[in-house]
Formats: sequence, structure tokens, C-alpha cells
Amino acid sequence: MLELAGVVKEVIDPSATIELKANTADDPHKRKPDISKAKELLNWEPKISLQEGLPLMVNDFRNRILNEDEGKGN
Repeated sequence: MLELAGVVKEVIDPSATIELKANTADDPHKRKPDISKAKELLNWEPKISLQEGLPLMVNDFRNRILNEDEGKGN
């Protein structure tokens, strides 16, 4: 998780700080999903890197949040 947090910080906001906190009771123990079934059965694998995809995801989330807020009459 610390490695992922570092990548997110580097790509999204280099001035951000990373805070270490205790895990919650429902925190998953496995952090790296196994996509071998998707590769085998669907012939699928990621087409872009994490570093390329993070900014796209952030922009998509921002657009969704802004569109939701506009619908609420704020």
C-alpha cells in the first residue's frame, strides 16, 4: 500500500503527505488482485500503466462529482 500511495502522490499531488494509520477490522489482507483468469478466459489485460491511468481516473471522478453536485441545486 505504501508503494501505491507513493505512486498516487507522485502522479496526482507531489506536495501531498502520506499518513500511516491502523487498519480497520474489514481491511482486506490481499492488495494485489490476480488477473490471470481475466487474461486466460477473456484474453484481457490492462492497456495502460498505473501512472497513465491515475490522472484519467481522477478527472473522471471529478467530472462525476461536479455533475452530481450540479444536479443537487448547490
